[in-house]
Amino acid sequence: MRSLGSYIRSAARATFSAYRSVPVRWRLAGGSAVLTFVILAAFATVVGVLTEGQVRRQFNDQVRSAANRLARQIKPVYDAASDQLDCATHVDLSTYDRADDVQIRVFNDIGQVMCSQAQTGGANPKPLNRPAFLPPLQPGTSEEHGYRVEVREIGWFPAGEGPLLYARPLSAIDHTLARVRLFLALGVLGGAVLALLAGLFVARRAMRPIAELTDAAREIERTRDTSLKLPYPEAEDEVAELARTLDGMLRSLDGARGETEAMLERQREFIADASHELRTPLTSVLANLELLSEELKGEQAETAHAALRSTRRMRRLVGDLLLLARADAKRIAPRRPTDLAQVLIEAVSELEPVADGHEISIDPGPAVIAGVRDDLHRLVLNLLENAIRHTPPGTHVQASTGLEDGHAFLVVADDGPGIAPDLERRVFERFVRGARGGARGSGLGLAIVRAVVESHGGTVVLGPAGPDGGTRFEIRIPAASRQRQPAPG
Repeated sequence: MRSLGSYIRSAARATFSAYRSVPVRWRLAGGSAVLTFVILAAFATVVGVLTEGQVRRQFNDQVRSAANRLARQIKPVYDAASDQLDCATHVDLSTYDRADDVQIRVFNDIGQVMCSQAQTGGANPKPLNRPAFLPPLQPGTSEEHGYRVEVREIGWFPAGEGPLLYARPLSAIDHTLARVRLFLALGVLGGAVLALLAGLFVARRAMRPIAELTDAAREIERTRDTSLKLPYPEAEDEVAELARTLDGMLRSLDGARGETEAMLERQREFIADASHELRTPLTSVLANLELLSEELKGEQAETAHAALRSTRRMRRLVGDLLLLARADAKRIAPRRPTDLAQVLIEAVSELEPVADGHEISIDPGPAVIAGVRDDLHRLVLNLLENAIRHTPPGTHVQASTGLEDGHAFLVVADDGPGIAPDLERRVFERFVRGARGGARGSGLGLAIVRAVVESHGGTVVLGPAGPDGGTRFEIRIPAASRQRQPAPG
């Protein structure tokens, strides 16, 4: 079983974790309210103790003074016929019984009540047996039955003496002290609430510069414009120092980003230029290898054919890199009206000899756009090769083009096993290859598809071909009648 200490530590950690999750302004205001509550509670406790002592001393002094004054003024006269004392001959007892439930009684030496305000017509007559102040009554002060009791020894005419009892209920002072405690408690709670509200107001005003910095940082995050200025608070405090630090950081990041973009732009220009320059010698090498392979015989011819195949793959790779580099460098090639249907027919004709047992069916509907024919041919070729490469022999590949809602569309679908879920989000990234394709391909095919589509202002969507699986690529590009013709670059 867990010990009490472990429970306490767990509770403390949970409390601390919950406290840290509270917003700063509430922590500041709450701390201010708690501190104010503690101070006011301590002050109210001291004031309550002092007030209670003072009130009780005043009450006791009043009771003692009234008893002494009554003992001096009262001069009872004994009536032998009724065996009673006449206590109201020299004093009006109602003046002592006006405030509250006061008890006034005169006893003889054996504890018999000889007279009281009830017998003398006092303002508030009480039954003589409630409360039961029983003898022996000794002169002095005591608290009995909820009363403050003062007993004095007096004499009466013509001869005799006995105790005079003057008792005043403690309920009067208890009610007064209860009201004092209530007012003090309300004052403590009201002060704590006011401190909480004032703390929230002060914390909100104090954190307004931070909120402005947060809004400015959020705007920079949204626009990615590091040239925006951060607001500076008027006071030279820690917030102003934070604003200057953040602004300096943004200026440094802006400069670093500018340098990085300039370097990347130079790299893109270099790759585009190098890829373009490589095409000319590769074309020459390819032509010479084709001639050489026709002239040579035997093993030399096989070697020439192998070199020819490698050179063709190299030319294809250089062409892919040139296309991507041109897209990265935002170089826009001249656009001309191009029918996607005709591009699809040419691509299928090119791939049919190497279809590897796949059945390719097409539905080429008119779909004219303003585009770069070579890039669009590469796009369609890559989609068809992707379907052939990543599906088993005998798989059916379907392709169609057409117009819909002012857009030309191209759909390529197969009934193969589909794309693995972990690759769906990365399939258009560069150098990402599916497991079924093994080591074949450069991993640039679908990246080129996306680059060509985006350069033509279109979209590409990947999804299942049907309920039984497969893969379906749908490309939509604005038709020629709606697409603005970009200037050649």
